[in-house]
Amino acid sequence: MTQPPVHGTHEYVDDDRNRDVVIYVRGELKRRNEAVVSVFDAGFVLGDGIWEGLRVHHGHPAFLDEHLDRLYEGAKAIAVDIGLSRDEMRSAIYQTLEANQMTEGVHVRLMVTRGVKATPYQDPRVTVGPATIVIIPEYKEPKPAVTEHGIRLFTVHVRRPYPDVLDPKLNVHSKLNDITACIQAYTAGADEALMLDPHGFVATCNSTHFFIVRRGELWTSSGAFCLGGITRGKVLEVAREAGIATYEKQFSLTDVYGADEAFVTGTFAGLAPVREVDGRPIGAGGEKPITDRLRALYLDAVAADVAAAGTR
Repeated sequence: MTQPPVHGTHEYVDDDRNRDVVIYVRGELKRRNEAVVSVFDAGFVLGDGIWEGLRVHHGHPAFLDEHLDRLYEGAKAIAVDIGLSRDEMRSAIYQTLEANQMTEGVHVRLMVTRGVKATPYQDPRVTVGPATIVIIPEYKEPKPAVTEHGIRLFTVHVRRPYPDVLDPKLNVHSKLNDITACIQAYTAGADEALMLDPHGFVATCNSTHFFIVRRGELWTSSGAFCLGGITRGKVLEVAREAGIATYEKQFSLTDVYGADEAFVTGTFAGLAPVREVDGRPIGAGGEKPITDRLRALYLDAVAADVAAAGTR
């Protein structure tokens, strides 16, 4: 039976309500067609900024504390003064959701750039304004084909960099290596790219984290060359709590090709199965019991987190 095309874990169902969303821009709420930043903004000129993606359930962004930890740590690492405290940032996110009356099926893109520059030049000292903060909420649900049929990966020649080139732990706007990886993957007919580390071991995907299941064991990369993924960390946590043997380790494509199951994780789609890597079908008969179990456990963790947020 021919599988329908998927085109990656960030494929979403179109929603007409997004034409009228209200967006937070530098402390003000703007209609979508009025939500703009300066052409001199460091994010536009240089990709100089950090960001987070959030999923909203029952009116609350899941794992918001962990996302804010990563945002503020990233800002400190690249010497950006966000200008808002954590509590103020949390309030800005909720203010934006409430202005849109959004509670479910929502994805939020939170972006912080260094701010407006006096001239389009890279030196941070020519920044003349405060940090630019943008919060874009959208009604966004993954296309059903993503979780029903899984995605196809292609191993690209673009490698994950060493920390002294561009630290993979930074969730920054500068994503050109991931973009070129994505281009190579879809040009080859796949949905997303599987990326190796500089030593040739499996690292991560261009926009998600990668896992395999072998003989009941859950494997993912050592984490040395990938972003500290929030969903990745939660999946590892719930797997260990469930008694599943879980390893963060170096492994090769040979291990991947012989895997019983594979899946990717990300804030937007949660857990999405991988049905093919480099033209090799993963597993037999489409069965994915560990993936399905972990998806259910992850959704339970999401529900527990947002329930706790509602009592604060």
